Amino acid sequence: MFEGSYVAIVTPFKDDESLDAVKLKELIEFQITEGIHGIVPCGTTGESPTLSHEEHDRVVDLTIETVNGRVPVIAGAGSNSTAEALRLTKHAKAAGADGALVITPYYNKPSQNGLYAHFMKVADAVDIPIIIYNVPGRTGTDILPDTLARVAEHPNIVGLKEATGDLKRASQVMQACGEDFIMLSGDDVNTLPILSVGGRGVISVVANVAPADIAATCNAFKAGNIELARKLHYKTLSLAVDLFIETNPIPVKTALKLMGKLNGVMRLPLVPMESATLEKLRQTVEDAGLTG
Repeated sequence: MFEGSYVAIVTPFKDDESLDAVKLKELIEFQITEGIHGIVPCGTTGESPTLSHEEHDRVVDLTIETVNGRVPVIAGAGSNSTAEALRLTKHAKAAGADGALVITPYYNKPSQNGLYAHFMKVADAVDIPIIIYNVPGRTGTDILPDTLARVAEHPNIVGLKEATGDLKRASQVMQACGEDFIMLSGDDVNTLPILSVGGRGVISVVANVAPADIAATCNAFKAGNIELARKLHYKTLSLAVDLFIETNPIPVKTALKLMGKLNGVMRLPLVPMESATLEKLRQTVEDAGLTG
């Protein structure tokens, strides 16, 4: 089920920073019209750290309701508290999500045995496909290939969002976990390389602004048209780089504002882009033909 391009969708806010349900529905419709393979609400790109529990649940509910079975939904459900991750995963299941994205616990930096216990606790309690999200640059915690192989023995733990930025790691994980384990790139710049070692797709930031191209990259690779996949990879490379020119999701929300799709509002501690990086992003968005 989980293959191709899944958009790590932003969470739109009104000018007063309250949730903008209308804009969220519009963004979801844009994604589906453009051929996205799936939607991931309430990830890092969705500003999950600043959503209240009620807002988190509401975004997941709205996404599932709006998608209405047209593509799979993997609901963000992670926390540095195992009890909170368990609550969020239970909600994802009850709401009708197709899967749950569960990040490695951040800040408290558990050991490998602690990571194993964390994911086992969630997987034992909730019968839903779980994608582990490993992004050490944000969490300060790194789940290693041997630990992933251990947790992958659980039938509910089906895959990994690989965002270490280390291409060697992707191969090591595939070797340790086997070909049935679903690896999704967590870095747009590494999607094509990860596909080449057995990955199934990407949970993409770039897809927020260029969903058709990211979906087409995955489609081309799956069809064996490696040359087309490579061309699309380079077509979107500048976006993949410059959407991280400042902390995600600041640039992607700004790009959506430049495209006329959002107001660009973020919650503190995220703030508007610096003038120099804003101009560089503006040029990249224009060069990509996204400003009309």
